[in-house]
Amino acid sequence: MSENTMMFPPIEPFRHGSLAVDDLHTLYWEECGNPEGQPVLFLHGGPGGGISAIHRRFFDPAHYRIVLFDQRGAGKSTPLGEYRQNTTDLLIADIEKLRAMLGISQWLVFGGSWGSTLALAYGEAYPDQCLGFILRGIFLCTKDEVEWFVNGMKNFYPEVHKRFAEVIPEAERGDLLQAYVKRLFCDDPAIYLEAARNWSRYEGSCLFFEPQAEAIEQFESDAVCLGIGRLEAHYMLNAAFMDEDQLIKNINLIRHLPAVIVQGRYDVICPPISAYRLHQAWPQAKFHMIKDAGHAAMEPGIAAELVRATEQFKTSGRFS
Repeated sequence: MSENTMMFPPIEPFRHGSLAVDDLHTLYWEECGNPEGQPVLFLHGGPGGGISAIHRRFFDPAHYRIVLFDQRGAGKSTPLGEYRQNTTDLLIADIEKLRAMLGISQWLVFGGSWGSTLALAYGEAYPDQCLGFILRGIFLCTKDEVEWFVNGMKNFYPEVHKRFAEVIPEAERGDLLQAYVKRLFCDDPAIYLEAARNWSRYEGSCLFFEPQAEAIEQFESDAVCLGIGRLEAHYMLNAAFMDEDQLIKNINLIRHLPAVIVQGRYDVICPPISAYRLHQAWPQAKFHMIKDAGHAAMEPGIAAELVRATEQFKTSGRFS
């Protein structure tokens, strides 16, 4: 493992491919590590964020069969930024199609931010296919969380929020989500790309405890911003296609499974209250609040805790 980040060295997939899940969407997937190892599923954030090579490095490649994929409209999946035929239930069905195609009976589920939302939703739909959960930067997609993302973050990043809001005509700023939706889902690439870049920059500027210029630049790129901007707005507008607080209300369905929750104390994008509420509803899950971290998985304290969790599960099938 790297001494600085406690993550495993870079690796390449031993297999990758495409999976057509309907007449519109085709998913990119890859497998890394040990082909005969313990299966683990990595669920990326966003929605629309996509996977990257660094996501492979949370897991011991000698032990784990690491499965990663780009969700509908994200990363290398096509079409990029496509919000039609894109719902939580469809994403859950995609995970099951991928599991069946790969011949996996059960897997550990690892997800952060929106990935934690999808991990919980998938687990509550298919608890028998899950060995356990590693969850980071909890997002439950409640009304309060959506309102916080769109408007509340200005309490910590007023200058970032000002830039996010001021590109919208003043008459429309009373409902920034709807104003962005109007632009993100229009047919003019010049308009929806600019809106997506503004949306994605807003998030990227608030990811880390200490803002990282490289992360902001990545979030502004065409390859990232279209998926992030369109799909985050799409899922927030539709409350992730779930009932209010559905994931908390259905926690009994997965309460018996081992789980760990890792949360940055100064996470402005997904404030700690959501992780706290999840742990209150699920006290059997282990809860680690990282005292000097924001939202990003690559915050040193968060990355180290996530790797520690994968190592614990590797040896004992439990967390501490």
